[in-house]
Amino acid sequence: MSFLKRMAGGAAGEVMDTIRFFAGVAGVWLTIITFLFAPFHIPSESMQPTLEVGDRVLVSKWAYGYSRHSLPLGLGYYVPDSVDFRLFPRTPERGDVIVFRTPDQRRNLIKRVIGLPGDVIQVQEGRLYINGELVEREEIEQRRYRPHAQPNRVVEVTAYVETLPEGVQHEIYERSDEESLDNYGPVTVRDGYVFAMGDNRDSSTDSRVDRYRGGPGDIRLTEVVGRAETVMFTFNRCRNDAGLYCPTGRIWRGL
Repeated sequence: MSFLKRMAGGAAGEVMDTIRFFAGVAGVWLTIITFLFAPFHIPSESMQPTLEVGDRVLVSKWAYGYSRHSLPLGLGYYVPDSVDFRLFPRTPERGDVIVFRTPDQRRNLIKRVIGLPGDVIQVQEGRLYINGELVEREEIEQRRYRPHAQPNRVVEVTAYVETLPEGVQHEIYERSDEESLDNYGPVTVRDGYVFAMGDNRDSSTDSRVDRYRGGPGDIRLTEVVGRAETVMFTFNRCRNDAGLYCPTGRIWRGL
């Protein structure tokens, strides 16, 4: 009988050791994705050509401080709205690619910061103006690709390099300068908010679309999760057809 008790006690001890091990692993993982870094997948084409559908990006959670939306697994949605502050707050810089929550729709979105608090933002005939100054863009080439959601269709865009006022350069897509969001504003970005746009300007629901129309509108800083740093890997499966653009080389490169 004593032998059986020792066997049972040993088995129970092993079970408890296993539970403690996995609890420790889970604790370390939750700490990392809450306070340090978290992965995020790209669900749409709004950030082309910088990011493609299927890309997995690494997001720094500490870049702008912490709010209820820094909590992992969407737990921040269940924290009362009255808890609306940030610890160690920092404002994003123009040109940063940010991930943020949309409490109304309970979704994660990723866009590029264009306007900071106090900035006046306007889009006129497809051209971006910041504080009354035209943002320069230089044409690269015409590109044709298959949209992820409509693989039998081909879209033609013009690729530009856009240069923001502080000198940050990034590529954008424009189908034309006469699309539905190519005339907007002017609007002044409110204190405590940022104005963000997708790099694929005519395929992005961004700060140009207010929350009453299904967009994010201006983004509260307390809704910002973190800064997207790089593409870790991708599940992108674009078809490398003749004459169609199929991008490569985004892995572990700064955004």
